[in-house]
Amino acid sequence: MDAVHITKRVVDSASGASTQTFIWDDAVRGFGLRITPAGIKSYVLQYRFVGGRGGPSRRYTIGKHGSPWTAETARKEAERLLREVRAGRDPAMLKIAKRIAPTIDDLCDVYLAEGTVGKKASTLRVDKGRIERHIRPLLGRKRVEELTRGDVERFLLDVQEGKTAIPRPENPEERKPGSLPKGGPGVGAQCVILLGTVLSFAVRRGMRYDNPAHGIKKPKPRKMERFLSVAEMGHLANALTEYESAGGNPHICAALRLLLLTGCRKGELLSLRWENVDFTRSSIFLPDSKTGRKVVYLSAPAVRVLSLIPRVDGNPYVIIGSIGGSYLVNIDKVWRHVREAAHLPDVRLHDLRHSFASVAVANGLSLPIIGALLGHKEASTTARYAHLSADPLRAANEIIASQIAVAMQPSQRRAKRQMAKAAERHRA
Repeated sequence: MDAVHITKRVVDSASGASTQTFIWDDAVRGFGLRITPAGIKSYVLQYRFVGGRGGPSRRYTIGKHGSPWTAETARKEAERLLREVRAGRDPAMLKIAKRIAPTIDDLCDVYLAEGTVGKKASTLRVDKGRIERHIRPLLGRKRVEELTRGDVERFLLDVQEGKTAIPRPENPEERKPGSLPKGGPGVGAQCVILLGTVLSFAVRRGMRYDNPAHGIKKPKPRKMERFLSVAEMGHLANALTEYESAGGNPHICAALRLLLLTGCRKGELLSLRWENVDFTRSSIFLPDSKTGRKVVYLSAPAVRVLSLIPRVDGNPYVIIGSIGGSYLVNIDKVWRHVREAAHLPDVRLHDLRHSFASVAVANGLSLPIIGALLGHKEASTTARYAHLSADPLRAANEIIASQIAVAMQPSQRRAKRQMAKAAERHRA
């Protein structure tokens, strides 16, 4: 068939035959319209690629007739593809490569299998949750090499707005253990940080050349600075005593008391073994805390709480769980009950650790000492408590100023002499 100028009229008038037929364009060499026996019309490009394998001839399907492909848009695409061919790039091979290119889903699989060496189990568990609940649903089908900075910014907004959040079931029987995915600025910021880590892994593996998550402006984390006052600590102690007197779990009560008396993290105390408690040296040894191996020094009240915890034969843990030989995993339910009884509904478990630090600051201990007690690796982590030092500084200022003021005041004898001299001058 002679070449014709392919237009909408030509395409509309073309009809199928018993075999596949082609109409070739007279303006762009190799550009044509393919009509199947079923009448399906598609634009194609027939070209020669000297450097290709499997023969020099290629047939590339541009797309079916209809939006977005019209005779004019398909012709322009054919011209672009021919420029690619002249530049030594084979469009057909590039299309195949794109089809099998790894997605963010694929990247996450490789990262979780090979890119998390050295991460603690607790950190890895949180990372997996963010990948499964937020990254995969929103970005999983994206090609790794095609992910843009704009995609990451939209991802941040979507998580912030709760597009991946799952509402809490109203029926208690439908609720499952564990936290539900939720949105918000904090969750969005942490997900972008994790995404940046995953993309850095992709860069190291040669899956892309840059990291579009770097430099993304993230919302500032909400500061959680809730510290118990002396009176509130008393309310909490009374609530614990009442709960225990009513038959409450003594191991949970001991754990809550120790959280406040030691400043330990919840996971550090719940997984504590008796073999790591040294009553002679009043200390406990944590072989694998969040910041590595560390020693926690125990005060006399903390030693007393530990010594009163009932031991169970065959269970090596201090805070035992309901399953034999295991430690207690979840104390949140009891904590909610106790804090409500103490009229402290806004206090989180981790705030007990903050309260330990706040008492240390209020008593004039230096930030390096407090950081050592809490097991902080970085000084910047302890610096969050620096503003609390205003109270001891103010007290010290009062002591100093009061002494200076006393020194500045004239003595009584000197004051009497000055008054007498003033009286004589007045009489004269």
